[in-house]
Amino acid sequence: MENKSFGFRSELTLDPFVIPPGGKYPIFFLGLAIYCFAIFCNLILLTLIILKRNLHKPMYFILFSLPLNDLIGITAMLPKVISDIVTETNKVYYPLCVLQAFLLHMYGGGILFILAAMSFDRYAAICMPLRYSSVMTPRFVFCLISLVWGLDFVLIVSLFSLQTRLPRCNSLILNVFCDNPSLLKLTCENTTVNNIVGLFNTAVMQAISLSIQAFSYVKILITCVVTRRSKAKAKAVNTCLAQLLILIIFEIVATFTILSHRFKYVSADLQKIMGMLIFIVPPLLNPIVYGLYTS
Repeated sequence: MENKSFGFRSELTLDPFVIPPGGKYPIFFLGLAIYCFAIFCNLILLTLIILKRNLHKPMYFILFSLPLNDLIGITAMLPKVISDIVTETNKVYYPLCVLQAFLLHMYGGGILFILAAMSFDRYAAICMPLRYSSVMTPRFVFCLISLVWGLDFVLIVSLFSLQTRLPRCNSLILNVFCDNPSLLKLTCENTTVNNIVGLFNTAVMQAISLSIQAFSYVKILITCVVTRRSKAKAKAVNTCLAQLLILIIFEIVATFTILSHRFKYVSADLQKIMGMLIFIVPPLLNPIVYGLYTS
């Protein structure tokens, strides 16, 4: 294949779904309903945290990042996908493709870091109740939130900065949306360094997030066993269950998505759907779960 470098504003082609005749409009309206419902629920959660004075506490300041991150993820992915289905265009300019991929990867890392910060807040509240106000000061909470977004941004920028050194010899994105693996397939050059950095960043995100959450929840569990106060136990279970459910949901969906790309007999459309679920399921369920399991 002739190595051909495409211009910065070159147009890329997305690999579309195989839609049966008469199916594009029902799929479009279903996707639109899902998007509107997710936007409504997450905006309600954001609005409540902003307007309710009794929610102006460290826990809810950290929680504020979760629906905000969900809005970024689902907005970066779903509107483009459903509009391509109904218009049958499946085209995207390279800069917009990179922007979409960047935002989607920021969303994935954001979930892990935000849940880690929230678990630490619950650890401080339940295991150190008398010191909570001195530990979770406004300044510390601001630094914690800044660290969550800052570390996520640095890791994703380091990943995408490696894209600039690779010339492109292809214009087909083998997905219905743009992500880093799809962008790497546009080049004919060796992408070993990019793959190593991508795996390293993923490992760092998972290691930091899961280790902090494991430490926090083990400490909380020990506190629940030791204490004899039933109200304290109920509070601990109530506040931590929502975060554990969100983490489990995200990890299950992400695992199924990764596995769907490892088996050759899985259809291309099913792989695309599994990839979309990462950016649809958490934004739909997070505000519902928090509405059910937190007062």
